[in-house]
Amino acid sequence: MMQVCLNGSRTAADGVAVPLTPESMADSAAEAVAAGATDIHVHPKTPCGHDTLSPRVLARTLSAIRERVPVPVGVTTGAWAEPDPAARLRRIRDWTVLPDHASVNWHEPGAEETAALLMELGVGVEAGIWSGTDGAERFAASPLGPKVLRVLAEVTDTALSSAVSSARALLSGIGTAHGRPVLLHGEDGGAWPVLRLAGRLGLATRIGLEDVLVLPDGVPAGSNAELVAAGLTEHAAGRADASPATPDRPGRPSDGNR
Repeated sequence: MMQVCLNGSRTAADGVAVPLTPESMADSAAEAVAAGATDIHVHPKTPCGHDTLSPRVLARTLSAIRERVPVPVGVTTGAWAEPDPAARLRRIRDWTVLPDHASVNWHEPGAEETAALLMELGVGVEAGIWSGTDGAERFAASPLGPKVLRVLAEVTDTALSSAVSSARALLSGIGTAHGRPVLLHGEDGGAWPVLRLAGRLGLATRIGLEDVLVLPDGVPAGSNAELVAAGLTEHAAGRADASPATPDRPGRPSDGNR
């Protein structure tokens, strides 16, 4: 699985390649899927370019993307889009067009309630477990853990020299992930090393302008499609480098995590 993360919390200051309107997100999504992306993660934006959970904006964004691509489309529920947990729940209850899945960052206040509501609505939950937080511990103790769609293991360490070590520590903390699939990804300076690690470990991954603005050689990316194409190549290279001594993979009890 190669998920494309179209924009994240990026703004116009990050370059013209970052899609900020429903129409540009749909165009970018179509190009990324043509390049090989099999799933989409997007942050709907207000006209000012801020992340939002607005039912009206969400409906416009999802409808525009779905007119162009046949793959699942997910959105964020990050606290920065709606800091108040109660208000976040009200926003989600008012959604008139539902995403296929939504990410819930388990270290944020109100995560359990947000995930429970999404599940009630029939929306798949991607459990966001960030390095450097207590998300892994909270998720391990969560009764909702076995019900999530997958785990998004997000490495927030952006240092080229240490991102892979941080990724391995995060995966160790997540453990068997309640038996759910794991998608491993990094960001900025750690994005490409962590993506290659995902290939070596046989894990799903993601790439896009939310996570990184440059290609593996450091050249600025002109589009999400360019990042997806490069990501597929790098992921395949990581798989080719894998050896029989590769550590057990989280979320795969049959690989030895019994």
